[in-house]
Formats: sequence, structure tokens, C-alpha cells
Amino acid sequence: MAHKINWFDIPVTDMERAVGFYTNVLDLGIAEEFPGVSVFSHEEDEVAGCLFTSEDAKPSTNGILVYFNVDGRLQEAVDMVEDFGGNIEQGAHEIGNFGQRALVIDSEGNRIALHSV
Repeated sequence: MAHKINWFDIPVTDMERAVGFYTNVLDLGIAEEFPGVSVFSHEEDEVAGCLFTSEDAKPSTNGILVYFNVDGRLQEAVDMVEDFGGNIEQGAHEIGNFGQRALVIDSEGNRIALHSV
């Protein structure tokens, strides 16, 4: 079955800082594809996305909320957020039958969810 979401772009203002945040908090690789665009490591059939810099798109806490799977290491990921320039908006909490999440602000000012079942 095809994924309804197949890509995402996350605007950043400081690529090096943002790569450090996401690489550590999500425990994954991110590679610069070309200047101003760094892509999350992924397999061919996985949903993925990138960090990008732009004069037009700016980080925001208002808008779509992207959930990142942290594979059973939710508290460990939350504990790293502030170390890598982010802020915790709402710590780990249950979301019914859907597992747990934490709402955080990344190092660039984007609101994201860290999720685990």
C-alpha cells in the first residue's frame, strides 16, 4: 500500500545546528544532498524528507505537526532535546491506543512530535 505522505520539507535557519539536532534526537543519518538541502536517511519504500534553508520558508510552531518515530526510545530522545538546542513543550505522555508522544520545539523553532508505541 502506498503511503499517503511520501515526503516532508522542514525549514531551518542554521543547517549545521539542525542536522545536529535531528541526527541526535532521532538517532538517524542526514546527508547533504546539495547546498541548502540535507536529506534524512531512508530506505526506498520509507517516508522521508529533508531539512532546507530558504528566504521564503521559515521555521514555525504554528502549522502541520510532523510525528517522528523514535522506536521505543522516547524518554531518551526527549532528554536530548535541550542538549541540542530545542525546547520541550510537553513531555512524554500517553495518547490512548496510539502509544506515547512528546511535543518539542526543534533547534530552529519548528514544533514537532516525538512518538513511540
